Amino acid sequence: MLAGAPAQHRTIAAEMRRLNVPGVSVAVLHDGAVHWVKGYGVTRTGGASVTPDTLFQAGSISKPVAALAALRLVEQGRMTLDGDVDAQLGGWKLPTPPGARVTLRGLMSHTAGTTVHGFPGYAAGAPVPSVVDVLAGHSPANTGPVVVDVEPGTIWRYSGGGYTVVQKLIEDVTGGPFAAFLQDEVLRPAGMARSSFAQPLDAAALSAVAWPHDGSGEPVPGGPHTYPELAAAGLWSTPTDLLRFAVAVRASARGGSGSILDQTLAMTMLTPVQADYGLGLEVHAAGDDLAFAHGGSNEGYENFFVAHTGSGDGVAVMTNGAQGAELASEITRSVAAAYGWPSHRGIERASAPVPADALARLVGKYVVPGLGDFSITAEGSGLAVWLKEGVSEPLHASSPDTWFVLSNDLVLHIDDSRPEITGRLVMGSFDWPFAREADAEP
Repeated sequence: MLAGAPAQHRTIAAEMRRLNVPGVSVAVLHDGAVHWVKGYGVTRTGGASVTPDTLFQAGSISKPVAALAALRLVEQGRMTLDGDVDAQLGGWKLPTPPGARVTLRGLMSHTAGTTVHGFPGYAAGAPVPSVVDVLAGHSPANTGPVVVDVEPGTIWRYSGGGYTVVQKLIEDVTGGPFAAFLQDEVLRPAGMARSSFAQPLDAAALSAVAWPHDGSGEPVPGGPHTYPELAAAGLWSTPTDLLRFAVAVRASARGGSGSILDQTLAMTMLTPVQADYGLGLEVHAAGDDLAFAHGGSNEGYENFFVAHTGSGDGVAVMTNGAQGAELASEITRSVAAAYGWPSHRGIERASAPVPADALARLVGKYVVPGLGDFSITAEGSGLAVWLKEGVSEPLHASSPDTWFVLSNDLVLHIDDSRPEITGRLVMGSFDWPFAREADAEP
């Protein structure tokens, strides 16, 4: 929120219309138990209403669920956190620089130096590659090979590719399908009765899910994309089930009833390695409490969940629209305020005027190496940022070189002291360098 500006009160229905999000499902955790759940809107135009049981693709919220499964194998003595993963990978091996050693801890904390940030999935009817083809970057895979291109442990860099290595590692160690192991070792013990890693869902189940929509509110052609990268992006779930996962993590960390993981390993999961990221989860101190969270973004879906180890409070929000991240952030902040959380409350920022020539200089297209691009455009007397195709929001300045949006804690730090414009895009654990397109290195 802008400092000095009057508080804006909006309804969920009005925000869904503004952001072209057809449906949203919310579950709230209080004192370690699901307090209330509610669905809003529809699964698709003319379709059924969203209910607490409606399935959404969870996107990258798959990662902490996969991390918990891997830690179950560590607890059973079948895998190690700090051994060389190549020793347990069968067939395909992870390409690494000479002398480099990649560990499960590094893969799950995004510090292994692995490539491939995320996955676009495969549209309905498109050929779907095997996990080995994805890892090797072989057709019909639509992403490059997963390799280690920096020394493990030296930087934090988000890598869905690293989690796909974890997926193969789990399959190689257990000798069975990843989805079946996750069902037996995490989903069922945590009480996540509606969730699965089925990719794709069968026709009967698919007919009742929340259909994905683009930033304009149009259905994604053919419906949900298929994600063979199960550990990185393959979970189907509901907000209630995501909170049941959170309850299991919290119980394990506290060593109490409902634990599904050794307390020491659970606390290891919730201990940041780098950049406030533990093993599969973003982790932040919140007073005397710990807040653990993750977001998820698949084609046409945007989701978020957060929970606290101490108070047992939390929220999970799932949407079927490409602009749903802003809505999920707004709902999370509202719940945080209503329940008096020490974390995830609205951030108040002061806005400062910027000369017109400085505004004009920033207009352009920017490249984030290995991730994609975004644009800054003129909007009225100010600027707007387009982080996704068809999705924009006003860009505010706290100084000529620091800019922010109101939907979340995203901050753009810009260096225009030289002819080329570069900078860093920072949000929570994420810290991405960028450069204006004409100035970016190939």
